[in-house]
Amino acid sequence: MIIVSGSIHVRPGQRDAFLASSRDAIVEARATEGCLDFVVAADPIERNRVNVYEEWESEGALIAFRGAGPGSGLTSTIVRVGVRRHVIASSGPP
Repeated sequence: MIIVSGSIHVRPGQRDAFLASSRDAIVEARATEGCLDFVVAADPIERNRVNVYEEWESEGALIAFRGAGPGSGLTSTIVRVGVRRHVIASSGPP
């Protein structure tokens, strides 16, 4: 399993537009084979921060979905990215 998680900081006042622009990617990802979860959400404390969480069955599923990455409409609003990819060997209930 692959988990992609972290935060994206956007230009002041651009978070709502960033989230709206992300909606199609969220819908598409969740419909993609191998996607277990995909969330892009407003941070409840930091006004210009967006939290990202994705779960993929495999590296191949993630790469197949990613393609060339986000479009320039999204990247132009980004100030800083702190998102990491994690390879999970096993998981179970807490």
